[in-house]
Amino acid sequence: MGLFKLLMPKMGEGVIEATIITWLKNENDNIAEDETILEVATDKVDTEIQSPVSGIIKKINYKKDEIVPVGEVLALIETDSDIPEEETLSLSEVEDDPEKTVNENTVETPISENDIASLNIRLTPLVRNIAKKEEISNEELNSIQGTGANGKITKRDILKYIEDKKSGKRLSATSSTVQHIGNYNFSMEGDEIVEMDRMRKLIAAHMVDSKRISPHVTSVVESDLTEVVKWRNKIKNNFFEKHKQKITFTPIFVEAVVKALKDFPLVNSSVDNEKIIIRKNINIGIATALPSGNLIVPVIKNADMYNLEGLTKIINDLVLRARENKLKPDEIQGGTFTITNLGTMGNILGTPIINQPQVAILAIGAIVKKPAVLETPMGDVIAIRNKTYLSMSYDHRVVDGFLGGTFIKRVSDYLENFDINQLF
Repeated sequence: MGLFKLLMPKMGEGVIEATIITWLKNENDNIAEDETILEVATDKVDTEIQSPVSGIIKKINYKKDEIVPVGEVLALIETDSDIPEEETLSLSEVEDDPEKTVNENTVETPISENDIASLNIRLTPLVRNIAKKEEISNEELNSIQGTGANGKITKRDILKYIEDKKSGKRLSATSSTVQHIGNYNFSMEGDEIVEMDRMRKLIAAHMVDSKRISPHVTSVVESDLTEVVKWRNKIKNNFFEKHKQKITFTPIFVEAVVKALKDFPLVNSSVDNEKIIIRKNINIGIATALPSGNLIVPVIKNADMYNLEGLTKIINDLVLRARENKLKPDEIQGGTFTITNLGTMGNILGTPIINQPQVAILAIGAIVKKPAVLETPMGDVIAIRNKTYLSMSYDHRVVDGFLGGTFIKRVSDYLENFDINQLF
């Protein structure tokens, strides 16, 4: 019999830590194999962690709301299961010293000669190491506004602080200006003050970072979707009977975007300092509103590998599980281009914020009927058409106005020349 080390698992590309939302089990509770033991949250998604073994929870190393780096030992489970020796501790190791730390990385070491415990904040080992390497003083750390749970400083917080400090945007921590940041009181009698939830704080930080990082430019085209609307109305019932899936306009938009990205691969890129990374894979993010009012962006990996039927099925699945909070961390990572549908709220036009580290995002307005002038062999006529506005925000460091305008016009061309003879 040994003690299995339940580690914080890797939560997706670029994710190095997660916050514990809640423990579903307590110390000395029995746990079955594959039973959920706790829920954690990254800056992208909430997820459940199951126990790979059955047994008794002997020790829990982190509390609710604590931030835990990937690879840290979350708990010890006494088990009879057959598991690799490197994943266990002997009972004697813990019984000899019940308070023994099971992972050396969890030991809090000072970031300087001053005692870090004197700070009114909590730092993860990762943030602490960054602070030590960059010689960030305790006084400076106290001035950083943490966006993590209970005001904890995240990796993003400290990296932004360091970047601002080097660029001269941030004043010295001894400045009275910094000391008074966050102390302003904008409320008036009768106002209701609502604390941002964890996801709203993360969204806010992500949006502010995007506007700070990327010079945003927006181009707009009006697209005639009359034939697309007619085609969908004609086939939607048969499609549902055959595939048990509702076909929306979203997969049609995704298909058009994928074709345009193949024509203009520079739009499917990211910026790394002074280098442009042109992405090989086309991974389309679909901005999805949650019941809470917050937003999440599940990603269609290798979207160019699917036909319209395949796109419909994968989009429906991702959106449904997003709204039920059942997405896996990897399913919201690795996007190379994002689409957001403003039309679901009845909005006709918008200027979306780029989803970093991508360089462009497309917003789709409501499809509305309006009179339009058509050229015919018999002369110009006025007809009722189904039209929408496509607006795309793009990073002017990479995408100039010509490329951005040409790309969005190409998306519109693919939509207006949609193959109405497709059958399912």
